[in-house]
Amino acid sequence: MAKELTPRSENYSEWYNDLVIKADLAENSAVRGCMVIKPYGYAIWEKIQAALDKMFKDTGHSNAYFPIFIPKSFFSKEASHVEGFAKECAIVTHYRLKASLDGKGVVVDEDAKLEEELIIRPTSETIIWDSYRNWIHSYRDLPLLINQWANVVRWEMRTRLFLRTAEFLWQEGHTAHATKEEAIEETFKMINVYADFARNWMAMPVITGRKTENERFAGALDTLCIEALMQDGKALQSGTSHFLGQNFAKAFDVKFTTKEGAQEYVWATSWGVSTRLMGALIMAHSDDNGLVLPPKLAPTQIVIVPIYKKEEELAAISEQADKIVASLRGKGYSVLYDKRDTHKPGWKFAHYELKGFPVRIAIGPRDLENGTVEIARRDTLAKEICPMTSLEKKIEFLMSDIQNNIYQKALKFRKDNTHFVNTYSELRHIVEEKGGFAYAHWDGTSETESKIKEETKATIRCIPMDDIVEKGKCVYSGKPSERRVLFARAY
Repeated sequence: MAKELTPRSENYSEWYNDLVIKADLAENSAVRGCMVIKPYGYAIWEKIQAALDKMFKDTGHSNAYFPIFIPKSFFSKEASHVEGFAKECAIVTHYRLKASLDGKGVVVDEDAKLEEELIIRPTSETIIWDSYRNWIHSYRDLPLLINQWANVVRWEMRTRLFLRTAEFLWQEGHTAHATKEEAIEETFKMINVYADFARNWMAMPVITGRKTENERFAGALDTLCIEALMQDGKALQSGTSHFLGQNFAKAFDVKFTTKEGAQEYVWATSWGVSTRLMGALIMAHSDDNGLVLPPKLAPTQIVIVPIYKKEEELAAISEQADKIVASLRGKGYSVLYDKRDTHKPGWKFAHYELKGFPVRIAIGPRDLENGTVEIARRDTLAKEICPMTSLEKKIEFLMSDIQNNIYQKALKFRKDNTHFVNTYSELRHIVEEKGGFAYAHWDGTSETESKIKEETKATIRCIPMDDIVEKGKCVYSGKPSERRVLFARAY
């Protein structure tokens, strides 16, 4: 099965597409630009969703759901927001079909035109803030901390499974606050939640930073992000958190009565991650043998494969395997015992390697005699013999060690592919020839940022939020620079 994957070194893009298809994660649909997320892919998304949902609720947020259709007039109320999404909107103009005159199909009923066109949501700020006007009256109603799990549509023609599709799944948080300071605190809190999730669940090191004005979310005063480095040297924006100021509150007239009895506009944030995280998970860790999944996000963490020739051998192995399954499940691990006789052990080994199961246990007649099992770990492909009496402790160690090892491997890759450059020629060499992250000085102007993007196809991924502030000269213009920013080509 792994032999069917295009090697990463040969064609990274084809390797990625091969892996998504052959590992049964997703496939293209009959609708151009849209994907079908298959059960195994959706199981990984459910693990992502469950972990994040708990983190949101632990920070005081509640889930709600808002309509997928948004009246076109709502987008006219916040000018910069509509400008940012205007070219990506899918529009509903009619509400009925009728039989065609030749009787061979259906056509749009021209008499069923909507009085006002509806936009299929590209994001939900406008429809949500229309509701918030009815929900918020007093300081007692604040803060309002709402999250929505939903699908959105952004009309894309050049699509790629998980990374960029016309329809995708995501969560979007939308909060309202009494003060600017509270809203800014929320913006930072949620980007830190995303960073925590990326590092400790996805085993993916990320850099937290602020977007430039050119790269900021449409309608936001400030956008924070997490940026990850993929194995081909390209960056992937993996989550964003936006301080919206009072823009949407003013557009939808959302005011509250303060303790002092005055009327004021509320302050807003929004934040989100999407099924793009699936693409990040694949590209950050996987290899030429298939998926490599961190144990915390693997739908099945352990698979047990029997090795036998005779039915009586299978019966004896199954008796022991059932005990192991019950024991490990009792400890909270997800375990599969694959005793199907339709596939040979070698096929099963390759199959579960391709699908990224973190741990594989093999049991044969000799193992029963010796009271041992063979354990193989997916991240290093190393095998060892383990006494059955020590199996629970071994699995506990492996779950932690594999999770950490995957993270450390990705962190080392990022460090090895992070460069500090001081001239424009160095910057061009890194982004055009080597790939990876390039820290360089920038003069802070949109003109310089646009010129560098035009000439190198590299963008400022973020202004890092670290303690390293080093003044210098812009690599492009030579003008004074307050600090280095992070350049890279990106997905």
